[in-house]
Amino acid sequence: MASKITASHILVEKHSQALKLLEELKGGAKFEDLAKKHSTCPSGKRGGNLGPFGRGQMVKPFEKAAFDLNVGETTKEPVKTQFGYHIIKRTG
Repeated sequence: MASKITASHILVEKHSQALKLLEELKGGAKFEDLAKKHSTCPSGKRGGNLGPFGRGQMVKPFEKAAFDLNVGETTKEPVKTQFGYHIIKRTG
């Protein structure tokens, strides 16, 4: 089990926005481009890149979803936290 992973995310306020972005990703849109354009998190400027993090550094629902992904995978459904709705991509 990895002690640290690398991930990117797109954070939006509404579930409907997150679902629309997931559809765009399925249609071939680039994750980084969507993050730069739509994410409300400061990481959006970096294409959603959060860099490396370990367990206990992110809120629980986000951490669980990110650690459950394989490298290169993106969450199939938006992940809800107190910050909004996340689309998470594990990058390393």
